[in-house]
Amino acid sequence: MKKNFFLSVLPGDGIGPEVMREAYKILNILKKKCFLNLIINEYDIGGIAIDKHGIALPEKTLTGCKNSDAILLGSVGGPKWQFLPDVQQPERGALLPLRKYFNLFANIRPSILYKELSDLSPLRDDRLDSGIDILCVRELISGIYFGKSGCTFDHHNQKYAFDTELYYESEIERITHIAFKIALKRKKYVISIDKSNVLKSSKLWRKTVDKVSKKYPNVKVSHLYIDNAVMQIINNPSQFDVILCSNLFGDILSDACAMITGSIGMLASASLNEKGFGLYEPAGGSAPDIQGKNIANPIAQILSVALLLRYSMKLYDLSDAIYESVKNTLKKGYRTYDIRNNNQDYLTTQQMGDIISQNLIKEI
Repeated sequence: MKKNFFLSVLPGDGIGPEVMREAYKILNILKKKCFLNLIINEYDIGGIAIDKHGIALPEKTLTGCKNSDAILLGSVGGPKWQFLPDVQQPERGALLPLRKYFNLFANIRPSILYKELSDLSPLRDDRLDSGIDILCVRELISGIYFGKSGCTFDHHNQKYAFDTELYYESEIERITHIAFKIALKRKKYVISIDKSNVLKSSKLWRKTVDKVSKKYPNVKVSHLYIDNAVMQIINNPSQFDVILCSNLFGDILSDACAMITGSIGMLASASLNEKGFGLYEPAGGSAPDIQGKNIANPIAQILSVALLLRYSMKLYDLSDAIYESVKNTLKKGYRTYDIRNNNQDYLTTQQMGDIISQNLIKEI
């Protein structure tokens, strides 16, 4: 890579700064051993930004992100700020504006059950024989979370609330193209999720997915209703490869996929726009209950770096090397608190980061 790659790092709240320190170890190896021209700048976001600057997404942070090629995020939020008005809270005041501003419409979330951790899955062994490797592609900046909503009274003074799901055909088309392009590099199979037996927005969703699928004759496509999809993921997860979902349904299914892999602390995600600009973060939250205890699992944050290399930097071999480093670490029996067996010894956050870093040096 010849030109400089500008990366904004946003450690955030809770365990965010702790796991981000381990991601820095990976980034430093990439800079020194692979000669990547990474220019890294760090900014405040979320609760810590509220405390220091009075707002969850300060102008300095947004400007820094504008001048970068990608964002690496830790986590935001915690009980300290839950009593603020909704729009001022860390999640709504920082994450949603970031996604909207950078048009990060495609959320990509891999859910992988590592063989060494199969005993952590709540599923029976016979449902895990073929393993789990599901990639959820979720539309992220439209749908019911961004539609018209409100809470008011009718003419009988009866209070009611409403949320509106609205999807344009063009919004469905662009997320569908993302899912099919990814499927071409995997098992060439997309399962699209909707509720078209009830919802008008889902009827348009299914019709549009079928239309776009004609441009990808080598990719098989099928459809499931959301309720059936949840049952099928639990019953036979190996039948899934790429899952295509609306914002709401993707929120539900990606968490279900996370649960069956044993620990959300293992899962990373990428949120992308059409130009390849991405925001990369762990799928879990800020976990304030374990903040400062040095027991948080840094693997999801480290794998966020792997996704950054894959989707924004197109450095596929280095991305694979990080995944292999994690796999080799698990094969040797190293565990953090959340993925240990009952009485098994476990590593601190820092120790796990050190061992994965050492394995990465061997891989590259």
